[in-house]
Amino acid sequence: MKQKKDKEQKERDFERLVQEQRQTIYSVCYLFANDRQEADDLAQEVLIRLWQGIDSFEGRSSAKTWVYRVALNTCVTFDKRNRRPDCMPLEMDIDLFADEEACSAASRLHKRIARLHPFDRALILLWLEDLPYDEIAAILGISVSNVSVRLVRIREKLKSFTD
Repeated sequence: MKQKKDKEQKERDFERLVQEQRQTIYSVCYLFANDRQEADDLAQEVLIRLWQGIDSFEGRSSAKTWVYRVALNTCVTFDKRNRRPDCMPLEMDIDLFADEEACSAASRLHKRIARLHPFDRALILLWLEDLPYDEIAAILGISVSNVSVRLVRIREKLKSFTD
């Protein structure tokens, strides 16, 4: 009976985690995907990894930090296995911006970010998510000062890209 209760508790914990972190999961997958189908596939893979690892999550970091690490590791691994010479922008059926100029700017930014090395993409995503440097450092396993230096270099690189 205890084993069934443990399984039910695991399922409830997983459902709560996914509900609370679904935006985080999809944001990471979106940044590494070329289209909606690929983003959905990546998100599915992240969910599988989270399910497999939920028993080993010890709570030494926040759930959000853990989800970011799992999602980033999953997407980076996928990206390395399926390295593509050209990245295409993600097209969505909904208009995220009412202003066409803002939509165009977002599309240009997405194209530029897609050209970055996977680690740099992950770093810029976390920065765009407005996470504090210490949390970014914890997620990526680097020092806070390294986060700061890398962000300066990434922003300069993004400015230098021509569309």
